Amino acid sequence: MKPTLLVLAAGMGSRYGSLKQMDGLGPSGEAIIDYSIYDAILSGFGKVVFVIRHSFAEEFKKIFSKERFGGKVEVEYVYQELDCLPEGYTVPSFREKPWGTNHAVMMAADVIHEPFAVINSDDFYGREGFAAVADFLRGVEGKKGEYALVGYYLKNTLSDFGTVSRGVCAADAEGCLTGVVERTSIARKDDGKVYFTDKGQDFEVSEDSVVSMNFWGFTPDYFDYSAEIFRTFLDSDDVKVNPKAEFFIPYVADVLIRRGDASFKVLNCDAKWFGVTYKEDRPSVVAKIGELIEKGVYPRNLWG
Repeated sequence: MKPTLLVLAAGMGSRYGSLKQMDGLGPSGEAIIDYSIYDAILSGFGKVVFVIRHSFAEEFKKIFSKERFGGKVEVEYVYQELDCLPEGYTVPSFREKPWGTNHAVMMAADVIHEPFAVINSDDFYGREGFAAVADFLRGVEGKKGEYALVGYYLKNTLSDFGTVSRGVCAADAEGCLTGVVERTSIARKDDGKVYFTDKGQDFEVSEDSVVSMNFWGFTPDYFDYSAEIFRTFLDSDDVKVNPKAEFFIPYVADVLIRRGDASFKVLNCDAKWFGVTYKEDRPSVVAKIGELIEKGVYPRNLWG
């Protein structure tokens, strides 16, 4: 069995200012997605499923085609739109914001029937994470309710050009996730310490905290849980009045953990994350990719 990689690429990159999923950052025009897929293939993944939107589908599919990857991996596309809702539900008149990351995952229910990993399209995760989650997924084939989260150390996930939001993880003695607390406006201050902001006040957080970068491992039964919990989410009072309420993966994970329906093994990863949250991040990312190429981690022409 080869696991599948589900790439969440439907976001529009409002802070970045363009479709950062397709921005060529490598020397031969490679995007961050390319490096993730390259690492996934080396780690034993056999298929990639992209979650995109119809508004940029033609452009996206021209770039990230099956031919681009030289037949080394199967490629499929699914679509996340605001009106992709269960029967009997309609989009509230005030709603414009997408429904969130777990809604995006749900769009792949008809094309994924094997253990799979989920990543963001605009985050560089490092090969260690793909190797760890691939080993985990091969071990849970045929099982239910045994999932994983690849955890990164906060100090390795900060941006030099602005604040970031991170899900700070808590785990039990067995290394299983007990909760994810979303912290916003995280940055290293002039005193060298890391702080997050809550209600206008700064609070220190350990730079060695394990955080979620939205890198998860699931078996196909997760789709059934998601469909059930999504209906409850849509029926909630918050969704009826809050135009920004989102159906995030940690939201579903929290429900499943509290109910005892699933466990999430935390796979700690020492890799240094980088991404293009802000336009100013771009030169730094280009330089870091260049350093990895010089070290021989990646070829100069990834798919050549």
